[in-house]
Amino acid sequence: MERLRIDKWLWAARFYKTRSLASDEIDKGRVLINGVAVKPAREVKAGDTVQLRSGAITRSVVVQGVSDKRGPAPVAALLFQETADSIASRAATAEQRRLAPEPALSLTQGRPTKRDRRDTEKARSGQVHEWDQRWSASIDT
Repeated sequence: MERLRIDKWLWAARFYKTRSLASDEIDKGRVLINGVAVKPAREVKAGDTVQLRSGAITRSVVVQGVSDKRGPAPVAALLFQETADSIASRAATAEQRRLAPEPALSLTQGRPTKRDRRDTEKARSGQVHEWDQRWSASIDT
């Protein structure tokens, strides 16, 4: 076998979990062969360059072989070779994601915690409650 549909090849090379997911991504224009947007029935052969976009990550791979059977991951890895530019791009994207601040830390709105509410009430009233001045929780008489 020297040629195979691109959706079958993407499934066999383990880029997508099902053929229908691969077809959907191809229809959305996220898969290019030799720089050209294709349809799921387009045939791919050894030596073709396939560009895949998944979220913010763009991968560029060169087809090394074709297989219509989905085998184990080590066998699927033999079907393609990722380009050096693609590997460097993925590493840079991963580094940017690692250095980015945690999105939850930037939230300034939302429901206050119990501690926040108590601090706010204390600041508004301007007075210190008697239980704050005791050194112990027991009653001193």
